[in-house]
Amino acid sequence: MLGRSLESGGLPMITKRGFTVLRTTTLREVLHISLLVLLSTFQAGIAFSATDVGTSNGLEGGVVYALAIDPATPATLYAGTLGGGVFKSTNGGANWSAVNAGLTNTDVRTLAIDPATPATLYVGTNGGGVFKSTNGGANWSAVNTGLPAWTATDVWALAIDPATPATLYAGTWSDGVFKSTNGGANWSAVNTGLTNEIVYALAIGPASPATLYAGTWGGGVFKSTNGGGNWSAVNAGLTNTYVYALAIDPVTPATLYAGPGGGGVFKSTNGGANWSAVNAGLTATAVYALAIDPVTPGTLYAGTGGGVFKSTNGGANWSAANTGLTATDVRALAIDPATPTTLYAGTNGGGVFKSTNGGANWSAVNTGLTATAVWALAIDPATPATLYAGTIGGVFKSTNGGATWSAVNAGLTNTDVRALAIDPATPAALYAGTDGGVFKSTNGGANWNAVNVGQTYTRFRALVIDPAELATFYAGTWGGVLKSMHGGANWSWSAVKIDFPTFVRALAIDPVTPATLYAGTQVIGGVFKSTNGGANWSAVNTGLTATGVYALAIDPVTPATLYAGTGGGVFKSPNGGANWSAVNTGLTATGVYALAIDPATPTTLYAGTYGGGVFKSTNGGANWSAVNAGLTATYVSALAIDPATPTTLYAGTNDRGVMVIRQLEYQYLPLVVRGQ
Repeated sequence: MLGRSLESGGLPMITKRGFTVLRTTTLREVLHISLLVLLSTFQAGIAFSATDVGTSNGLEGGVVYALAIDPATPATLYAGTLGGGVFKSTNGGANWSAVNAGLTNTDVRTLAIDPATPATLYVGTNGGGVFKSTNGGANWSAVNTGLPAWTATDVWALAIDPATPATLYAGTWSDGVFKSTNGGANWSAVNTGLTNEIVYALAIGPASPATLYAGTWGGGVFKSTNGGGNWSAVNAGLTNTYVYALAIDPVTPATLYAGPGGGGVFKSTNGGANWSAVNAGLTATAVYALAIDPVTPGTLYAGTGGGVFKSTNGGANWSAANTGLTATDVRALAIDPATPTTLYAGTNGGGVFKSTNGGANWSAVNTGLTATAVWALAIDPATPATLYAGTIGGVFKSTNGGATWSAVNAGLTNTDVRALAIDPATPAALYAGTDGGVFKSTNGGANWNAVNVGQTYTRFRALVIDPAELATFYAGTWGGVLKSMHGGANWSWSAVKIDFPTFVRALAIDPVTPATLYAGTQVIGGVFKSTNGGANWSAVNTGLTATGVYALAIDPVTPATLYAGTGGGVFKSPNGGANWSAVNTGLTATGVYALAIDPATPTTLYAGTYGGGVFKSTNGGANWSAVNAGLTATYVSALAIDPATPTTLYAGTNDRGVMVIRQLEYQYLPLVVRGQ
């Protein structure tokens, strides 16, 4: 009940419809009630309630760039994620919980644990420098004094001195290596001789901590023997100098391994003086992580773009160890120091996987690890409880309005899904635009097949289907717009590429005149329009002062009215793009990456923003207000409205999966007062 019925002198009943009748009253009571009604009108409107529907019910995982195991209690481990911050497990990955209090930047690139005091740990972030926790992640604080302000935004490597843990090193994206001798309280640059200052990896000598190595992006490996006081390049034989990973043999520290972004694994047995490739059997040569068995150092693992590979003879031979590893872009590895046959893999999109038999078998361990980035949403128009989420880990499907999710990726050879489209006449047919082309399913996602004949561009960011000719649809790519008239069986360019900006982020098609469509382009292109099914395009940017366009939406009733979501907020055109004006009153976050129009009331629309959550306008963009009650994620990259219940809105986020915003409309209605 939204209200209650009371006798004379009580509060008026608040109902959705109808009137409240008071049988007897006095003038004083009328005045009292009128005042209450007047005050109530300031509260009338819509109650919002946002709920996670995908962060605990199957839509779990995410991009995991870093893993760290507590050396004293190996069942305790940490995962550093892209956008979701740090997650902690105390039972070997069986369950995870976010531990981000005070972590104001949640794009985590590296983790390091104090070996003497494991409750003390550090994270390096892509956007916030270094953070420190002294209570196992329960609380964090930034420790960036001495790091140049803009350098502090990109810390991609950390290393702790095992003998003196208050001494640690940070590798930054563009300013080399920094050193702290007081647990991060202060930092100073230690870059003498470091001619390449883009540092991806750091490794410290276990027996001689003054010896450390830095893996750089384009400069190869550098070595210091005096705690960073001086550096020298040690690249003889290292034919690929883009080094993402380093590992030192804990028993024989002169033996070390380097993993570059191409060329496989390189090994040195003389402290980096010489390197040689050790790649027999290593079929994936982009190496992002290395881990050495602490008990049997001849056993080592390489995390690559093609899964995990294992060597039992110091790299002389490798074999794939991917059984059960459904996400094969591996970015982090960690070995249990007490039970080295137990190891963990952090993946690009699939979260964390665990093996208890030295990599022979893997299983996902993501319960509670809610860092999934959702790029696209699509709702079945015939059965709106069925919806799909395009994520960095593939396509997930829910048949109960998001209550539970399951991965539907069979045949989907690229799982970075950036766009989704459903055939409105046959909703079991849907398309997924990925970083590896377009895929089609004819059975609700149960199976997928690539449909890429005739096109060479692989990065797809937008898909739209012609509502009049359902076999015709368009794709926005990093190379322009593609058109297929055969359900994806064949493709052709819908424009001359050199006349068209390459980064197409959004597409919208006129529902009344489908030969008219619009393309939103990134960076400097703005909006382009075609009135002949993509055969020709022209820029329509008058008044569009922010030309990086990430979202487009057309009024279904008045198609000449359209909206563009840009890095500078929302722009509106009432005349098919001929003129634009900013409509941002109340929109406090102006990076707009998603737009959705209420199909029943087109003057109601929503904007998903980068950092500000979701905003709503009920007057065609003239005014906006935030609708974020309960919304735990504010980086919104996708929106979808339930066509049967337009007050239900789904939001795809960059770090918390899918959330649903349910709106309960209510109003305080007038009173009919009868005299005595």
